[in-house]
Amino acid sequence: MAEDSPTRRTVLIAGAANLFVGAIKLVAGILVGSSAMLAEAAHSAADTLNQAFLLASLHRGERPADSRHPFGYGQERYFWSLLAAFGIFIAGAGFSIFEGLLALTREHSESPLIAYLVLAAAGLAEGTSLVRVLIQYRSEARRSHTEILDQVRASPDLTVRTALFEDSAAMAGLVLAALGLALRQVTGSPVWDGAASMAIGVLLIVVAVRLGVDSRDYLIGRAAGARELDRIRAEIVQTPGVDKLLDLSTMYLGPEHLIVAAKVAFSDEISADRAEDIADEIDKRLYDRLPVVPHVFLDPTQAAPSAQLFAGASAGVAIGEMQWLPVRALGLSARKRSGGGETAKHMRLPGLARAGCANGSHADGAWTRPASSAACGQLSPAGATPK
Repeated sequence: MAEDSPTRRTVLIAGAANLFVGAIKLVAGILVGSSAMLAEAAHSAADTLNQAFLLASLHRGERPADSRHPFGYGQERYFWSLLAAFGIFIAGAGFSIFEGLLALTREHSESPLIAYLVLAAAGLAEGTSLVRVLIQYRSEARRSHTEILDQVRASPDLTVRTALFEDSAAMAGLVLAALGLALRQVTGSPVWDGAASMAIGVLLIVVAVRLGVDSRDYLIGRAAGARELDRIRAEIVQTPGVDKLLDLSTMYLGPEHLIVAAKVAFSDEISADRAEDIADEIDKRLYDRLPVVPHVFLDPTQAAPSAQLFAGASAGVAIGEMQWLPVRALGLSARKRSGGGETAKHMRLPGLARAGCANGSHADGAWTRPASSAACGQLSPAGATPK
């Protein structure tokens, strides 16, 4: 997808930087005998593995919807982000703390000059990757007319957020490793080197836990942010024919897809065809104004239906030889991007019984269909036939 290409480039750049940095850190750590450098090598190895996870998430998350996954595979991105968090925790943090503990009992007298040079080169590579991530976030923030920090917090794309956290932790880890090397060189004590290694491990634990919590939130169903919710409410309420928005629920289905379920109050004399037109208008408004693809589900009701129509509705209404039980009408509207264009899928709203029609009834915010078209003039049941 076109939307994925900036994210894919960001992940590829981060992966290449981590692969290069990990190799030179490992060589320097072995030559100098620095636990902090070896911890940083483990950190970079874990980050490289995580970039592979994130690339897999991009590939698998792009798969089109099918009968088993009618909303697509976007949420698989969050599963692979969770695996990346585990990788940081186990491969990065675990090794760093273990190596730091071992360093407390070792003595090394090799010159740390090579390590300093490697740290400088690593800072250059990691800084390049971090700048790339920030450029992407700035571009997204500009499109959504928000601040970059707000975009980082609100963005449902955990792939880019993972790259941001990894690169930020990498830069902080380089500072800790350099500090540990310098203090070991000045004092001659290996404690500082080991302490730097363990500090890097603690830093990685914090990053892993944060990414894991974010992934969990989206996997179990996270709602849109306050800014998006306000925009959705405004667009629904401003649609002609909508009297009131009674309830609104949202849930991300991946970084690019959002379920929008809304209960709306229509005007008293609204017809079935007009209700369908309103559903189409709401769908179009949200599609045009949201940065993600909305899947819109509308539950229509009436703001102030006639009391006559409610008579006996709670237990059902007997019409001739038939017993009509209370039903709830549900309007479906989901618009998806397909290639360079877009396609829309709609479910026709059930026919609404006209006020005063003997064969129509209203219960629990939904209208039943009339028993026959002849009894209500030109009205006939619309059913739930796909458009």
